[in-house]
Amino acid sequence: MQLLTGWILAVLSGGLLAACYPPLEWGDTVWFALMPLVWNLWFPPGGAVRRPVVRAAAAGYVSGLVFFAASAFWLTTLTWPGYVALALLFALYFAAWAGFVAWLVAGHRKEDWLRSAHNLRVSLVGAASWTALEWVRSQLFPYFGWNGLGIAQHANLPLIQIADVAGVGGVSFLICWANLMGVATLKRLILETGRGARRPHWDFAVTIAAVALAWTYGLRQILSEPPPAEKVSFAAIQSDIPQSVRNNPDEEMRVLEILKEQTGTAQAMAPDLILWPESATPSPLFSHTFTLDLVRELAAESPGDFLLGTVVFSDAGDFNSIVLLTKNGTEAQIHHKMHLVPFGEYVPFRRELPFLADWLSGLIPDDFDAGTTPNILEMAARPVRMGPLVCFEDTVPALSRKFAQLGAQILVVVTNDGWFLESAGSRQHLLNAVFRCAESKLPMIRAANTGVTCSIDRFGAVRDMLTDGNGQTFLRGVLFGRVEVPSNPVTTFHTRYGEVFSIACAGLSLLALLIPAMRRKKCPCPGADETKPSLP
Repeated sequence: MQLLTGWILAVLSGGLLAACYPPLEWGDTVWFALMPLVWNLWFPPGGAVRRPVVRAAAAGYVSGLVFFAASAFWLTTLTWPGYVALALLFALYFAAWAGFVAWLVAGHRKEDWLRSAHNLRVSLVGAASWTALEWVRSQLFPYFGWNGLGIAQHANLPLIQIADVAGVGGVSFLICWANLMGVATLKRLILETGRGARRPHWDFAVTIAAVALAWTYGLRQILSEPPPAEKVSFAAIQSDIPQSVRNNPDEEMRVLEILKEQTGTAQAMAPDLILWPESATPSPLFSHTFTLDLVRELAAESPGDFLLGTVVFSDAGDFNSIVLLTKNGTEAQIHHKMHLVPFGEYVPFRRELPFLADWLSGLIPDDFDAGTTPNILEMAARPVRMGPLVCFEDTVPALSRKFAQLGAQILVVVTNDGWFLESAGSRQHLLNAVFRCAESKLPMIRAANTGVTCSIDRFGAVRDMLTDGNGQTFLRGVLFGRVEVPSNPVTTFHTRYGEVFSIACAGLSLLALLIPAMRRKKCPCPGADETKPSLP
């Protein structure tokens, strides 16, 4: 029964974490979701166990498997094998963290938990290692950095403003720290109750103060005097065309007629910018005369600028692109997508593993090429410089940073979550995207074929969203709105220096691993540092 209890605690944490994200979106649960797993790692039911680090890693793997299997279930609408592979692979990050956190306290005595310095040290290092692993997960193939702990707090606007300094990792750090400190404090209270004596818990006080300071920092930013801004009106078209129709050559004229009709509705409002979603035209815009003539005609009839997603086939390569037509469609600016989705826009190791390419040939017959240069798009209707992002690029902090560094005043996103049907995938996509605004302090407009078409202000708050009477976002329609575009955006710390906080957390975690080894090397005498076993 004690052994079973440990696994139940691991599963419970995985389930609670998954509940923090869509479709349930119980965001505040994240402040205690890790506690059952951590209790199992630090105080395993039944007392001391053999090979505690290995056992902890196994428990972490189970917890991670539950989390990714539940939170990424929307992937099954596209690929069951990919969904299973992702859950099995990314659960290893939970396993690595759990093993490390258990190793941190291996050999510690009960009395150690009565000391504030001890509890603060293990909680800070444990939180740093979680933050580091979230960052590593976004950097290593297959680059799936979605749903870090911090994402669950997207609605807590004051708290997430620290992202302009520390990125999403800063919010994740605070949450993980609070979870670890909660377990340490609970253990300490149990021990103190048994002994009949209590001391000040300044470790817990420091943790609460850190969260309060972060929240206060954000509140001051939100309440501060807004910078000079340019008001830009827009009309974002959500065509809600199923993939089976979009990819059917026989349906091309029908798709163009739908877009043309919606554009007429948008033009009636005389916006500064009309947006079509990702790969809106069934045929490549510049390789299909009829499509190009139609789009140029619509751009000529539009009072403002015209932006759309399309594919571009050229001698330089095949690209998933954004095109901005200005001056009544007579001038075009192009940006090619830079961050391609593996197994979505290209097959990794296509030449080295031909069997994999053959297996996926029906879904991905050819590979797109990645753009190499971030191109700012400059509006003619308004003096505004736009940073273009395609598809999942609005979940990649490094790309929005590049555009902010180049002087972008607003981020524009064309996307298509139609691959995932009416699942939680599109909502999760949005919640990860809002942090690009909090990090850079730039607003955003998103135009989706289906999913979530909306505008987001520079703090990460969704201002306008296309929905029906029941709040559903899966519909055909046109979103009209206005965004406040800062005339001279302030360059944030995160824009300037990137993920230095997460990298520093990785450095701290490595130091925690190396220091005991260095001590043993300096003092190889019998019994030296016997309380700290090495990681297997």
